Amino acid sequence: MTYAVVYNSLTGNTEMLAERIREALGEEDCVYFGGVPEAIPDADVVFAGFWTDKGICSEDIGEFIEKLEGKEIFLFGTAGFGGSKEYFNQIMNRVSAFVPESGILKGSFMCQGRMQDRVRQRYAAMQEKDPQDEKIKAMLDNFDRALSHPDENDLTALEGEVKKIWKV
Repeated sequence: MTYAVVYNSLTGNTEMLAERIREALGEEDCVYFGGVPEAIPDADVVFAGFWTDKGICSEDIGEFIEKLEGKEIFLFGTAGFGGSKEYFNQIMNRVSAFVPESGILKGSFMCQGRMQDRVRQRYAAMQEKDPQDEKIKAMLDNFDRALSHPDENDLTALEGEVKKIWKV
């Protein structure tokens, strides 16, 4: 079986997941690894990775996924905000809606990823204006927790999900 890993990564989080997929499956069966290509890679399984922007993948990844007619697909992504399974499931449900009817969604994986420093700066500025706001405090706490992600536990969990669908 051959595979392709197509992803976009704003801060390196999703790229870290993509690298782990390639390490887990080996390079010999990898026909494509990188950003969104012009043509759909000729692979048995396409791993499509994204970073989350406003609760969904970027437009280019969504358009790419829509073109995966008849392909086996594994979606993977990172989200800086939120660390709950429920939130990650909501994102994955939105992204999986791009899978064409003839596509076969074989699996998916989401984890938290660190955010850009400017996000924390924005949260801190909000807190200065309203130091007692519990929601802003929670946003700052989430930012700080996200700094260590994806961590080794996330990568190991991803590898486990990938190997469930791969004949390793």
